[in-house]
Amino acid sequence: MKSIYNKIAVLLVLITLSACSLDEVNNPNAPTVSSFEEGASQQDLRLLTTGLEAVMRNDLSFHFQTVSILGREYNDLTQVDPRYTGEILVGPLDNNGFLTTRAYAAWYKIVQSANLLITAVDNSSTALSTEALDGYRGFARTYKAYALLMVANRQFSNGVRIDVSDPDNLGAFVTYDNALTAIRTMLNDANTELLNAASEFAAGEDVFDFAVSNGYGTPATFAQFNRAIAARVAIYQDDKAGALTILADSFMDETASLDEGPVHVFGLTGNDIANPLFYVPNQQRYMAHPSFEADAEAFDTRVTSKTSLFDPEDDPDLGPITVTFDGLSGDRQVTMYASNTSPVSIIRNEELLLIYAEANIGSDNAEALRVLDIIRAAAGLGASTANPAVDSEVEDEMLTQRRYSLFGEGHRWVDLRRYGRLSDLPLDRTGDARLSEFPTPFAENQ
Repeated sequence: MKSIYNKIAVLLVLITLSACSLDEVNNPNAPTVSSFEEGASQQDLRLLTTGLEAVMRNDLSFHFQTVSILGREYNDLTQVDPRYTGEILVGPLDNNGFLTTRAYAAWYKIVQSANLLITAVDNSSTALSTEALDGYRGFARTYKAYALLMVANRQFSNGVRIDVSDPDNLGAFVTYDNALTAIRTMLNDANTELLNAASEFAAGEDVFDFAVSNGYGTPATFAQFNRAIAARVAIYQDDKAGALTILADSFMDETASLDEGPVHVFGLTGNDIANPLFYVPNQQRYMAHPSFEADAEAFDTRVTSKTSLFDPEDDPDLGPITVTFDGLSGDRQVTMYASNTSPVSIIRNEELLLIYAEANIGSDNAEALRVLDIIRAAAGLGASTANPAVDSEVEDEMLTQRRYSLFGEGHRWVDLRRYGRLSDLPLDRTGDARLSEFPTPFAENQ
């Protein structure tokens, strides 16, 4: 799968992003954006799908690190940049600083890459069938919707632009609720396209016209991935009935691995990149917030599978130590990934089961707890003691399981915000604050 990224350098030459703008790069030795937009060949379309998947991985660390720090999941105690222990925990966030702009730009680069692919498909010179072309469209639109969801979660009440198809005439900022509505519609449209693509093939012969690296390489399975993201959107909208309906068409499976799901892949050859969320054990000091272990139930294996005691290799006789910097401390380092080529999940079966449980709260609490007990059992825990007759107890149980199962995956800050519980986040130092959103980048206001 890693080899499909060998052509990504071409796309990175083509596309540069300043705020939400998409510019041509004049290069006589490489294709131009306009050459893709009009009369794209089958090879061009395949190149653009490869490029879109590769761009999906750019600057992932800036998103997941910042939202994990805001959610008091872990802290960056590497001492590389004081803003990771200062500005992001104290506020206000600089609307022209990298903590705000890097992830914002990265997500919109994905949106623009998807837009370019859709335009190229619509104006292509290929003789591909409508179904095959819909495979390209559904693929691009699903990733576009996912990227917009991620940036919307960052910006929250500051709003986001959904329509950025014309760099010279960007759409207006829309509210978070309206963004969710637009994203869900986009996912539904993509799902229709993916199912149409799948309809062209006989059973067992379902394929895209291009290679997909995320593990869901057919229109039918990619549609299941699409439905998984749509279920996340529905639960954010508090549409529990809708979430349950959507989940039925996703890859949710109580008997499958909790880690099942589409992934970003990484490598160390050619134009590939390493996993930016892999932290070298006992060297890079990304330290779990002390509350992660302190609040956990005894023997919860998620504590030891996602973090480990910090034991410097340069002094093996010293044993585990507590890392302290800028008034913050921790003795458990983040060890979510085994190596710098480990895949990073986009969405996992475990999250889908948690969404299913959440969607049942208030209507069938016993069913919610039944599924939450599957999550607990996988973590080495016994059955929940939450009272099924009390909605708030089942809700607390669900949020606790999301906290530990989805640690470091960008959810806790969003979860506490949508439940009005940001006040649950600890304040470790005098002057620290609980920030609810990122500011609109300065360049967007010009």
